[in-house]
Amino acid sequence: MKISRENAIRIQYVIDQLLPPIIRDSKIFMFLPMKLVFRDKSKIFMNFKDRVFQYDEEEFSKMYEEAASKNEIQGETDLNVRCTNEILNNLIGVDILEVGCGRGYLAKKMSNRKQIKTVTAADIVILDKIKGDSDAIKYIESNIENLPFKDKQFDTVVCTHTLEHVQNLHTAINELRRVTKRRLIIVVPKQRPYKYTFSLHIHFFPYHWSIEEWFGGVEKSTIKDLGDWYYHEDY
Repeated sequence: MKISRENAIRIQYVIDQLLPPIIRDSKIFMFLPMKLVFRDKSKIFMNFKDRVFQYDEEEFSKMYEEAASKNEIQGETDLNVRCTNEILNNLIGVDILEVGCGRGYLAKKMSNRKQIKTVTAADIVILDKIKGDSDAIKYIESNIENLPFKDKQFDTVVCTHTLEHVQNLHTAINELRRVTKRRLIIVVPKQRPYKYTFSLHIHFFPYHWSIEEWFGGVEKSTIKDLGDWYYHEDY
């Protein structure tokens, strides 16, 4: 069963906000729901945070590839409708990069915008079924912490539901800023930190100041609560 991002936010609110932390972060309590959702791969999600900062790049990539292939509840995209519309309405320039493209949902929508000339979509793992999905999109496998692009190569760089996963957050943000010429757009989930989560998140952004903590100091910037956090900064 696929779950839309809107429904996932509602479920997450009940589990994360209404349950006492001592229960919500209990391995005993979370074992059954994780087993029901992920079946034989539930251990990947249950034990993920114990070893995540010990993985090298190859191990990290393989782990995500295996987890993605077994995730039967994730819908077409992690984006909710409000964030999707906000991104599409705030693209500037003609050359666009999406980092953390997933199944290519947003890249396809951006490639259909009249003013867009090129869309490059990058992710640590690109599923075979989407590699030849569209001639208008160039798919590249790469790690966000070491992007294979020139400085200021893209007018707009978009990164959604990705930074919560990376091992070195400062490095990832610096790389996104390095390849951006005019506007950087970020979306991260509005989520409390817990050990056992239904996604492989390392970093958490429950509050407005959680965004400012990592991205603050940019004069031309915008933060919006759209169910998830939407953020963009201009240069």
